[in-house]
Amino acid sequence: MSQRALDVSALPTIAYGPRASIWWGVLGLVAIEGSALAIVGVSYLYLRQNFVAWPPPGTPLPALGAATGDLVVLLASIVPMAIVDRLARAERRRPVAIGLGVMVLLGLASLALRALQFAGALGCRWDSHAYGSVVWTLLGMHAAHVLTSTLENALLMAVLVVGPVERKDFVDAHVNAFYWYFIAAVWVPTYALVYLAPRFL
Repeated sequence: MSQRALDVSALPTIAYGPRASIWWGVLGLVAIEGSALAIVGVSYLYLRQNFVAWPPPGTPLPALGAATGDLVVLLASIVPMAIVDRLARAERRRPVAIGLGVMVLLGLASLALRALQFAGALGCRWDSHAYGSVVWTLLGMHAAHVLTSTLENALLMAVLVVGPVERKDFVDAHVNAFYWYFIAAVWVPTYALVYLAPRFL
């Protein structure tokens, strides 16, 4: 008994959004990384119940300056990344490369502000106590997301500048925009938990 072959010759070779298989891969990545951050966040809240004072005595409240600057940078970065996303769908090589260059600078600014947070704004080391460990883990995990997406933006920019350019490179830029939206959005609850919650819990 012979089976009929499915003719897929009319399907496009390049697609954007949920029609692209890589989009689903990044959605899975977002789900995994979001779950991991949520688990650490819940651990933070669980540990809080074991302390009368939070942060523990001798540890100052985390300073707001660099972290708030980081919040502003990441939220503001959504606008240029949305422009990159739209231009990538239109497959406009030079504007997308310029936009990715802007995103690399914003990513580096976020990482510099995160370095300032680690350097002293938290008021403790990662091995000082449970509070220090969970706070450093949360901020470190998020910094890793910022770093990887910034590196990918830099690589995509280099490909678009140097070439050769393929249509799939625009799909990669579009998908990395989706990932960046996650990074910027998840910093809001992370910031609230680490920097604001100790002032009210």
